[in-house]
Amino acid sequence: MDQTRALNALAPYVALAKSANSSRAAADLVTQATSANNTYVFAELLQQPNVQALAGQEQYGAFHELLKVFAWGTWESYKATQGLPPLSDVQATKLRLLSLLTIAAQKPSTTAIETNLSYTALCARLDLESPIDLEHLVTQAIYNDLISATLNPAAQTVVITSVAPLRDLAPGSVADMIAELSAWSGRCDGVLADLEQEIAKVKASAKRRHAREVKAEKQRAAAEGGEKSGLSGILNESKGGRTLRGLAKKGDEEIEYEDAMELDGGSGAGGLGGGGKKRSAGGGSGMSGALAGMMGKSSGNGGR
Repeated sequence: MDQTRALNALAPYVALAKSANSSRAAADLVTQATSANNTYVFAELLQQPNVQALAGQEQYGAFHELLKVFAWGTWESYKATQGLPPLSDVQATKLRLLSLLTIAAQKPSTTAIETNLSYTALCARLDLESPIDLEHLVTQAIYNDLISATLNPAAQTVVITSVAPLRDLAPGSVADMIAELSAWSGRCDGVLADLEQEIAKVKASAKRRHAREVKAEKQRAAAEGGEKSGLSGILNESKGGRTLRGLAKKGDEEIEYEDAMELDGGSGAGGLGGGGKKRSAGGGSGMSGALAGMMGKSSGNGGR
């Protein structure tokens, strides 16, 4: 429930308070306002002169104190204050609902996100006889949009996640609020400082990682350049070796060809070459001997 709805519910009683000239009428107006539906804020009614006139009166002064309890007090403060008027069932339920808002808004620690309240603690603070009564009260608060909560009967706890801003500020509470806001601001500054440190660490880590990557890239490029140079040298050496082997083979073939030509020239040319002369000399002696033999045989036959 938002404050506008609660203020609209209180508006008729504020208007009536302006015309409540008697203390009795003002006291009855307090009872009606605290019993009405959707009336959860009462500061504006407290500021009305006819209601303020009840303070200090012996007969009706207790109604002024009762209205202050409904504005910013709790069930515990009602029980602790002597001489207050008795409450009807409707008033008792409303005061317990308002007390539940105050209890739910009291965080157990500065870092807590949820307010976990046990059945035992709530029953004691709200003066309820059984957990069933507590569950009914919490369910009513949820349906009236006063809190966002869940019941956990197994664990006997009430988990409250949000509270409607419907309680009035007690006198002197502004200083406490300023102190609490200052503490909250200090915590925020601390969190921001921690975040800035983490951001600086992340940036430094990223810078170092980038430097390592650049260095590794340079080393990889240098290694690839060395491999290419070595491969080119090997290819050049291989090409040069093939050239030398080709030249050597060609030279061997030329030498073999020349030897073959010399052999062919010596056997076929007879007395033209030096080698042929040796062969011709041997050959000439043989032929002379053969002719001489043939001539000798002819002479012998003629003598006969």
